[in-house]
Amino acid sequence: MEFAAAVTRVKADDGLPLLSFEGARREAGEFLSQFNATVVRTAIRGAAAYQLSWFDAHPWAYAEHYGLGEIWFEDFQPNRLYGSVRVRDPFAAQR
Repeated sequence: MEFAAAVTRVKADDGLPLLSFEGARREAGEFLSQFNATVVRTAIRGAAAYQLSWFDAHPWAYAEHYGLGEIWFEDFQPNRLYGSVRVRDPFAAQR
């Protein structure tokens, strides 16, 4: 969603959007063909539900989708359960 919004809003040197809506739709479709679309959709839902950035939602979505019960990630709230995935802080013992 952010990709399509950005490339149709940001102007190139000629004053036109970087991509037309149709071009943005095609490129977004290409992204989905290169990645597991279910994981991408899970990341989008996780970003909304847990107020995660896209970069944080994506690794969480992989863990959720593939049934990993725990991930080690410094950018999440430690020991919190996000869906079925508990997040551990890899640096917590060093603080």
